[in-house]
Amino acid sequence: MLLRRAEKRFKLATRDYAQLASFRHALRGFLRFSETAAAREGLTSQHYQAMLILRGWPDGEPVTIIDLAQQLLIKHNSAVGLVDRLASEGLVVRERSILDRRKVELRLSPKGRQVLARLAAMHRRELRRIGPVMKRFFADIGEESDRGGG
Repeated sequence: MLLRRAEKRFKLATRDYAQLASFRHALRGFLRFSETAAAREGLTSQHYQAMLILRGWPDGEPVTIIDLAQQLLIKHNSAVGLVDRLASEGLVVRERSILDRRKVELRLSPKGRQVLARLAAMHRRELRRIGPVMKRFFADIGEESDRGGG
């Protein structure tokens, strides 16, 4: 009885749970794909994410370890370790900031850009493949909220 009241209060039906489960399955499938693709390049998914951040940062704006930590939602010392690994693999270059010598700026090396381009192309193909499922999910959610549902 209590469960039914909660579902009624939040306007949830079996279809809503099925949609959420389907979305999580598709999302987890994409993340597993990403982990596997990164591993084939000798990286973790976090390494790939860090490289994406570096490459996607606005041109001309420096990226610091603090910026990277904030974007990855990790602690500064964890970001340092991550950058250490990427630098040791020749994927990232550290440079002292011209404006503030206490800061270190990060950028992808040519090798890092090459590896990232390969991985990004694979990820874009996978997103195109699963895109229709995601579009349907978001369209269904949008329709429900337009009707005043969940």
